[in-house]
Amino acid sequence: MIVETNVEVRYQETDQMGVVYHANYLVWFEIGRTTFMKEVGFPYYRMEEEGIVAPVLDIQVQYKKPLSYGQVANVKTWVKEYNGVKITYEYEITNENGELAVTGQSTHVCVKKGSFRPIALRKKFPALHDAYLNAVKDES
Repeated sequence: MIVETNVEVRYQETDQMGVVYHANYLVWFEIGRTTFMKEVGFPYYRMEEEGIVAPVLDIQVQYKKPLSYGQVANVKTWVKEYNGVKITYEYEITNENGELAVTGQSTHVCVKKGSFRPIALRKKFPALHDAYLNAVKDES
């Protein structure tokens, strides 16, 4: 399962060279990730309401082609790996012509908000667990 989200590049997201500042792509990864969760039927805020958060363990980004103010970034997001606790998302960001601008991945773990102790989605959110299993299976 691949979820696509369009983001219009805003002026404040660019640097002195007129291209998107490198850290803003991470914000777009987050937009893609939360849209993915919404599309599988489980918006991220529902986890937070239950006291569960998913901090980043690792993030990788490869810059291929700069984007500029006024362009539209297409963020493609999918689940690469899922083991019940840890989730690895992959991303591709292209411009409106389909040219690859950025690729990346982020790994997250689901934890209790107060203690940061890992939780098993299978037990706490079985519907989300099944959605992730299906999303990974669809990609195989």
